[in-house]
Amino acid sequence: MFISELFTKTSKDKVADAQCINADLLVRAGFVHKTMAGVYSFLPLGLKVLTKVAQIVREEMDAIGGQEILMSALAPREYWEKTGRWDPKVFEPLFHVPAAGDQEYALNPTHEEVVVPLVQNFIQSYRDLPFGCYQIQMKFRNELRAKSGILRGREFLMKDLYSFHPDIECLDRYYEKVQGAYDKIFERLGLGEITFLTYASGGSFSKYSHEYQVVLTNGEDTIYVSEDAEKKGKRVAFNGEIYEEGKTECPETGGTKFRAEKASEAANIFKLGTKFSEPFDLTYADEKGESHHIIMGCYGIGISRLMGIIAEAFADDDGLVWPESVAPAQVHIVPIAKKETDEPYKKALSLYEDLKEKGVQCLLDNRIDASVGSRLADADLIGIPKRLVISEKSLAAGGVEVKERANGKTEILPLESFVKAN
Repeated sequence: MFISELFTKTSKDKVADAQCINADLLVRAGFVHKTMAGVYSFLPLGLKVLTKVAQIVREEMDAIGGQEILMSALAPREYWEKTGRWDPKVFEPLFHVPAAGDQEYALNPTHEEVVVPLVQNFIQSYRDLPFGCYQIQMKFRNELRAKSGILRGREFLMKDLYSFHPDIECLDRYYEKVQGAYDKIFERLGLGEITFLTYASGGSFSKYSHEYQVVLTNGEDTIYVSEDAEKKGKRVAFNGEIYEEGKTECPETGGTKFRAEKASEAANIFKLGTKFSEPFDLTYADEKGESHHIIMGCYGIGISRLMGIIAEAFADDDGLVWPESVAPAQVHIVPIAKKETDEPYKKALSLYEDLKEKGVQCLLDNRIDASVGSRLADADLIGIPKRLVISEKSLAAGGVEVKERANGKTEILPLESFVKAN
């Protein structure tokens, strides 16, 4: 990809109404565009990041046997009335959409009301259980005060998985399997060391549900980290609601030492029991032919929210710093030349083609009419893992100047050696 061919532009100016890092840097670097409060469009570089985050999540869901589907964004009013969640006093975030005649639809913020009647068409007996199906889809929430850029919006990309079981023991086993998959997701995103399995209210069916909270300097939530669990290599916490209820004994270790941390929720998982199967009379027949309501679990993870969290977690004073697993490209090539016939430019173009042939994603800043300072500043702002500067000076010194965006480490490497190593 050539920067000159991107229709988007970077900006040096801080976004006027940005109240957090991701709302400022993602806009300035040309990754997203704010449509209105809580609603963003994803631009070419931003969509590449979003797609890579989604793919990591998809791979780990597939690895535990999740079956990907795509459900309708709209649902009939009667589905939501069955569960009692059509009433705004019961479920405030739901968008009610007027339709033709006197009809109204729900614009789904979550899909229990759609997935249950969907799977009802395919489940008859215990032989059809267990299974899990998931989707990656835009969701809509009627947030009173959308804030924090893409961390809390009215429109957001989410992965939601729903599992169906004959009994609680089966659900418990699957729940643990999903926890393992989530651990892998956060490790692959580079967030593993700062993500805590956070105990939250379990509602009427289970003692606890779980949130995955990522420690951030400007996090929206306060969590209470178990220091005893940390000593044993576990990352465990209570959310504020549970801690303030006096739950001050770590459920993993029994320890009582906690410290407060600011964090942002990236995911949550729940044991639903029969909360949604009963209203729709979703049942199965056991070996004796007796009918039972199906036990359910649900497992959400915010895809666009994770993109914002990664931006917040790793950014520095100069801009974004993307982990290699989700960066829009692996290398950002900057030739220092006055015209395209100059040796540094020709070498840069050759390097770009060689790397591209090997499957390395490259961004080439071919804007030789722009100042060197502005182009290097753009490279820092965009935050691709490796910046490659090719100049007369670097060629004289042996090749290409390679700078690691995350730690600032710089070295000169022969062009051929860099291509072979990547």
